[in-house]
Amino acid sequence: MHDNHGAPTPPERPEPAKQPQTPAVESRRDRSARGAQPDTAHTGVTALARLKSLSGAVGGVLSAAVLVAAGGGLVAAAALTPQVTGSRPLEAPLSAVPAGSSVGICPGPARLLEGTPVGTDPQFSPESATAKSAVSAVVISSSTGALPGSRLAALAGSRLVELAKATPATAGPAASPAPGAPSALRAGVVPQRAVDAVSVLSADAQGNQQPSAGAVMSYTATDGDLRGTAAAACQRPANDLWLVGANTALGRTAVLNLSNASGTPATVSLDLFGAKGPIQAPGSRGLLVAPGSTRSIILAGLAPGQDQLSVRVRSTGGPVAAVIQQSVLRGLTPGGVDFISPGTAPATRQVISGIDIQNPDALAALAAKTGFADAKPALQITVPGAADAVVEVKLFGRDGQKALPGGGVVTAKSGAVTEVSLAGVPAGHYTVAASSDVSFAAAARVTRGLKAEEAADLAWAPSSARLGSQHVVPVPRTGERFLMFGAPEGRAKISYTPITADGKVRAAATMDIAGGTTASVRIPGDVGGSPLVGYLVSAAGDAAYGAVMLQQGGRSDIASIPVLPGAAGQEQIPVTLGY
Repeated sequence: MHDNHGAPTPPERPEPAKQPQTPAVESRRDRSARGAQPDTAHTGVTALARLKSLSGAVGGVLSAAVLVAAGGGLVAAAALTPQVTGSRPLEAPLSAVPAGSSVGICPGPARLLEGTPVGTDPQFSPESATAKSAVSAVVISSSTGALPGSRLAALAGSRLVELAKATPATAGPAASPAPGAPSALRAGVVPQRAVDAVSVLSADAQGNQQPSAGAVMSYTATDGDLRGTAAAACQRPANDLWLVGANTALGRTAVLNLSNASGTPATVSLDLFGAKGPIQAPGSRGLLVAPGSTRSIILAGLAPGQDQLSVRVRSTGGPVAAVIQQSVLRGLTPGGVDFISPGTAPATRQVISGIDIQNPDALAALAAKTGFADAKPALQITVPGAADAVVEVKLFGRDGQKALPGGGVVTAKSGAVTEVSLAGVPAGHYTVAASSDVSFAAAARVTRGLKAEEAADLAWAPSSARLGSQHVVPVPRTGERFLMFGAPEGRAKISYTPITADGKVRAAATMDIAGGTTASVRIPGDVGGSPLVGYLVSAAGDAAYGAVMLQQGGRSDIASIPVLPGAAGQEQIPVTLGY
């Protein structure tokens, strides 16, 4: 059938009509007289009925003849019926995925191991008298000013603080502002909430859109073995995570914390990579993490004596958040503490911002001392595949690319961790871009402190995703804070909009970054008389990457926090029907 425009239209399937009752034996002429169409199945049945009235051998012969005729009629009818082609290629349609709530799992405070642990299940001693741990959180409204229902809670479920109450506007489609109307963005904030365990920031979907929310956990201490600053963005749970930068050598402690905020048990398996290749460790498979709980694993119990260790975390069942508490103790002198967070999945290109490098001469003198090899900045590369990777490393500073002393090209062995020194360049803020024809994971070690007899600190900056629009970047309240952005190749324009403790989204500032450079801006303590708690960050132009750098005035403290991906909005996935 064709319509008036010549486009084919599928035939409509008529609903089955109720057939009138007819005698068991009916002639073709009678059927034609009442306008009925020949029905091969009905013909076969009536033919068999007629055979019952016949007898003897003649009846048998006629039965065979009629059966053959009826069968031929059925075959003919089947040939004339339009057939459905099972192998006809169909383009997979896109189906909208209902938006779910946003969940960010924040690590708990850094804790000392109690005594010398045996195995992988740790016991922790009380933290130092000066240790402070706090979470700062931000959730952004829709363009009409409606905040999504959001709250900060303990991992087990008890509520700590509510950012915004759930309203009917969060359940249905979000209203669009009138054309030309100004945006009414506002924020729900937690400026600085003290915590003593793992916490979870959750925000409800709004108008079938993913909510824009983010949180950061920060830890500081001025005494004890865990002296220093550590911070981590509260991460979305996942089923496949990569963490690069662990160290289980003498005086180094690495504790992997796995948290499950879902209602489904998670079964976790760990893949371990050392400097010499993959590490087969009994006890690294089938680790159960119950809903609403955290499981801590001492990595030295699985891979002892590894000064370069990467961990792949894979879970079945519930998704998990993973973070490594890494600390260094050189004799009696604290060498730093940090939370190692997951970076982007292995790829042929990795970019890391948020790198601070100290005076090269002083670094060289310190690193030459026994036990201080890890006191200098470095890039660690993990190649999970079966082929070696030839990796080109480029370092971009404020005034352009800086040549690395080793030339910047290294062969990274398959299944192993390779370290590339970033020392030897002028002091300043940097972005690292590494590329290869083989996929790899990467993270950069940042250090602070230049005297062997004084406490130092370290931080790990994981690889991050390219900046897009409306990234929520919460910022801890204390210390010196910097926004850092890198544009490895082309020019990029960055917009960063302050968010203050009174819930206001202030006027945006912009930064134009030349290709192949890194730019940074000091974060003020307050804007418009209200403490600053975060930013909304957007980027346009060529690829750009961002991070928040934390330091403490007068102390050798440092932490680096990558800018996480923004809310995805309403997602669509291709749906293929088959069997």
